[in-house]
Order: sequence, then C-alpha cells, then structure tokens
Amino acid sequence: MKLRSAVGIILLVIIADQALKIWIKTNFPFGHVMDIGGLPWAKLYFIENEGMAWGWKFGGDWGKMILTLFRLAAVIFGSWYLARIVKQQYSKGFIICASLIYAGALGNLLDSMFYGLLFTKSDYATVATMFPPQGGYAGFLHGRVVDMLYFPMVHSTFPKWVPMLGGKEFEFFSPIFNIADAAISFGVLTLLFFQKRFLTRHVEPVDHPTLETDTEVSDRAHVL
Repeated sequence: MKLRSAVGIILLVIIADQALKIWIKTNFPFGHVMDIGGLPWAKLYFIENEGMAWGWKFGGDWGKMILTLFRLAAVIFGSWYLARIVKQQYSKGFIICASLIYAGALGNLLDSMFYGLLFTKSDYATVATMFPPQGGYAGFLHGRVVDMLYFPMVHSTFPKWVPMLGGKEFEFFSPIFNIADAAISFGVLTLLFFQKRFLTRHVEPVDHPTLETDTEVSDRAHVL
C-alpha cells in the first residue's frame, strides 16, 4: 500500500469529522437532540467535552492542556510511524487501521487546539458563530471537542435479581461520540481481532539475473 493511499484515508476522515462538527456547532445550541432519518435509536445530540474520547475527562485546565499536548505528541509520532510502516511494506490492513487511528487523533486534536479560538461559546440558548471578531470562547490548546453521534438502541431496567443493579435503568448504547472517536475505536478493535494477519510485511521478490557464459558445462567437467 502506498503512502498516498494512507493520506487519502486520513483526509476523508478529517474532512467528514470536521464538516459534521462545524455544521453542528454553527447550527444547533448546546444539548440539541434530533433523530437521524426518523429513527428513534439514532440521534444527533450536541455536546462538548474537555477530555478524551467518549467524554472521559482528565483534571481541569492543566489536565486539558496536558491532554492536548499529549495528543500533539502522539500525532507527530504517528506521522513518522505511518511513513515507516508504509516504507517497510506492512500489510494493507495494518496500514489502514493505523491511518484510521491517526486520523481520529488528529481530528480531535484540531478541536482541542483551535476551536476555542475559532468559535463563540455554545450554550442551551445560543448557537455559536465562527470567526468572531471579539475572539473565541477559550485560548489556544483549550478548545472543547464536539460530540454528536448517539445511538440509544435499548433502554430498559436491570432485573430485580441482579446484585446491586436490580431495578436500575440501563441504556445501550449510551456514549455520545464523533467520527474521529469512531475511527480510533474501529482501527483499534480491528487490529486486536486481526493482529496476527495484519502484523506482517509484504516483501517484493528479488530477481537474480542469470549469467551467461561460453564455458562448456558437462558431467565430465564437474567430475574433473
């Protein structure tokens, strides 16, 4: 697989991820919920988080900055590593998964680095604007990641006999995420399931030229 193919995958994920985030951010107030295609179990639910994928958080403003810098370091390392595995001819599946993970990390990094500068604050009554003349809602490295994909397929209660959880409500699938998160998760899970198949290199066969000679070769010559 060539490097330009990996770059193409990354660009597709980044463009789709950022286009959806910008559309959500500039068209809906914080907390807005709407069905996708009229399906009650597939929704767009606009939230923002200051932490990691799937809404996990990591300690306040300093934690936010550390997390963003960690993402930046991971993307820089990922750039080198992706070029390396392409050059060393790892399997196509492994390179695709690495590209998806890289694209997801870069997509959320862009939110963390620039969204605080590019947008006004979203709240329950106000839709954010882009490129505000008075400046954005936060400084560099302090942007919040936009999430919106929500698939509450099952909503029920645990049976009474389940220890500690009996009678309590549960929901599947409850996380709210974005395309970047989905790319990371799909890449990681696929690698885990197919690691033995993917962690191989494709080595091109080497053609050894045949040397022609005028010397007579015979069984008698070999014996002598």
